[in-house]
Amino acid sequence: MKFQPIKRIADKTINLFRVDEAQVAKILESVRSQLPTTEALLIGKPQAGKSSIVRGLTGVGAEIVGQGFRPHTQYTERYAYPSEDLPLLIFTDTVGLGDVENNTEVIIQELSQELDQETGKARIIILTIKINDFATDSLKEVAFNLRQKYPHIPCLLAVTSLHELYPVDVDNHPPYPPDLVDVNRAFEEIKNNFMGLYDQAMVIDFTLEEDGYDPVFYGLDTMVDNLAQLLPEAESKTIYQLLDEKAGSQLSHVYKEVARRYILSFSIIAATVAAVPLPFATMPVLTALEVSMVGLLGQLYGQNVTVSQAGGIVSAIAGGFLAQAIGRELIKFIPGFGSVVAASWAAAYTWGLGEGACAYFGDLVGGKKPDPDKIKKVMRNAFQEAKERFKNSDNDLN
Repeated sequence: MKFQPIKRIADKTINLFRVDEAQVAKILESVRSQLPTTEALLIGKPQAGKSSIVRGLTGVGAEIVGQGFRPHTQYTERYAYPSEDLPLLIFTDTVGLGDVENNTEVIIQELSQELDQETGKARIIILTIKINDFATDSLKEVAFNLRQKYPHIPCLLAVTSLHELYPVDVDNHPPYPPDLVDVNRAFEEIKNNFMGLYDQAMVIDFTLEEDGYDPVFYGLDTMVDNLAQLLPEAESKTIYQLLDEKAGSQLSHVYKEVARRYILSFSIIAATVAAVPLPFATMPVLTALEVSMVGLLGQLYGQNVTVSQAGGIVSAIAGGFLAQAIGRELIKFIPGFGSVVAASWAAAYTWGLGEGACAYFGDLVGGKKPDPDKIKKVMRNAFQEAKERFKNSDNDLN
């Protein structure tokens, strides 16, 4: 019995550093009940640009799309954006179409079973064809069967990879829509071949950054406009948003409230270490503290982060602060005063780094590719605010 108060204190302390899963579940359930989810069936042969369409509509990186698709049936995979818990967009991708003609009937059957289920969600079919691919009999068979059975589901014909028909003297995208003879001729032929099987048709060219084309998502605005016209108004708005603003702020608050307890603890430790009046002797210890903090914050956000990955994140977020870190150490040569300033700086720096890490992991949880410039800005702002706060704390103590 003597140890019961200690256990209660320990449990309470541990709970301070743990996200309340029941609270998160309650918020997610509230949002899920009101969330207008759109289901997009991507029908096309491999390498036709279906994953690029997912990237264009969601803004996530290619590596995230690759990891996010999950087997659904024998010939389909699914990708929920931004997450399985709160999907705004669900992409069902056909795989193996065109590889073996015998697969076509099975694919039609699987897609029909999918569409026969009443979900109450808005649906759209996106037929994806490379502009220089005219071996599309299996795709046409699938489109014809689905159009016969589900004429009420809108269908967008997206013709991709335009740059493969650009003249040799054209090394970048022309103003949209492109007015190039070979592109126009091929587009018209594809439209005529699929006549009656789609509601709207358009050309797009979604490439990777390293391909050198600008813009990367050529025709994206037109695609979004077409989807907005084909889908009911309420559901089409999901193309333009990630999460309901109120729910997003609620979830962010739950995670950040706990994350800041970690950050504060590490900031205080960093200040204590930095106060040691030995220039440069404390830098390895502070670096280890910062890497440990980022690793713990990653776990809090459900990300498995190795020590080396945490170190890489620290470098990416705080690269511009290296010179200031050296200056913090040099100032210790000023007796007494230097250690106080170094301690305050270290605390503020650690706080800013923690806020930047939260922004980084928050993007990953939301299915986004982290934006380095945005994250560095978050860290700079948090660092400036923390400098004033910790400086005032030092004055109060003195």
